[in-house]
Amino acid sequence: MIALYILGLIFALSPFLPATGHPHWFFRTADFVRLQSIAIELVLIFLFIFFGNFNGWIDWAIVLGLVIALIYQIVKVFKYSSFYPRKKPDFPSDGMISLLAANVLQTNTHYEKLIAEIKEHDPDIVVTMESNKDWEKGLSKIEKSYPYQLKAPNEFFYGMHVYSKKELNNAVIKHQIEDHVPSMFLDVEISQSQNIHFCFLHPAPPSPTENETSAERDAELMLTAHQIREIDMPIVVCGDMNDVVWSRVSRMFKKMTGMIDPRIGRGFFSTYSARYWFMRFPLDHLFHTKDLFIGKMMRSKNFGSDHFAMYYEIHHKRKTTTQDNPKMTKDDKEYVEDLLSRAEE
Repeated sequence: MIALYILGLIFALSPFLPATGHPHWFFRTADFVRLQSIAIELVLIFLFIFFGNFNGWIDWAIVLGLVIALIYQIVKVFKYSSFYPRKKPDFPSDGMISLLAANVLQTNTHYEKLIAEIKEHDPDIVVTMESNKDWEKGLSKIEKSYPYQLKAPNEFFYGMHVYSKKELNNAVIKHQIEDHVPSMFLDVEISQSQNIHFCFLHPAPPSPTENETSAERDAELMLTAHQIREIDMPIVVCGDMNDVVWSRVSRMFKKMTGMIDPRIGRGFFSTYSARYWFMRFPLDHLFHTKDLFIGKMMRSKNFGSDHFAMYYEIHHKRKTTTQDNPKMTKDDKEYVEDLLSRAEE
């Protein structure tokens, strides 16, 4: 029973650690494992019901804590499940562009498996993350079909490549926060009269083996959000964000930009880890402005990476203009400034 008490206390308290706002990976980890901890909390509650001693207050207190934590977490993640009611995107479209986004895992050498996914989905744009010179060479076979390219290979697990059937306009590679972490920004035509601005990101995660805190990742998301607020055109932000969409930072990103997460009501689309089904989190995201909608989105087959790829069909709504930026409160602005200042320390 001692082990049950210890586990009960851990899973009753740990889900609330991200709410402290502390950037250290220890405090942020609970955000990533909410789906797993919901399952564990259910198991613990049943174990207490069958084996607990409810003559004293300790068992009652732990079970109550588990129930509160369980409800808190379900509220956090429910809208991203397939059970959440949503309005199907049946808007009239005046243009569509398809995208395949894949964190390839730099050490993965199954180039042909990803090429097979590209051939199956036949996207207009392919973006790869963690792609180094070896991956650049491994994907050279697709360059005839994708003549427009933007390349930023490196050996630090943060290389990035874009391959496109459509011309890339105003394409630029930026290192917004860290010198070894590139981001890509470019415009692509979706119809004869309309371009879309794409932001491809792969910020470093908070973890014991990389950045000790989430400061760099959070700052990159906030800097990108600031840039988006200055752009008056349809926008798509896509990539391995190394964050879950129910975190406070991701929610602030959407609040700043007014962007939509097409995952809502469709399912979690957990893309990492492709190797272990019981430890999967939705880390690869796409957000878009309200003048766009996603007609189709799906997760790829396993191609040897630790991530699945994601395929999207992005439509532009007919006779719809880009909306004004959402207003931010004083508290919102202070929170964003705090995130940006942490990365400078």
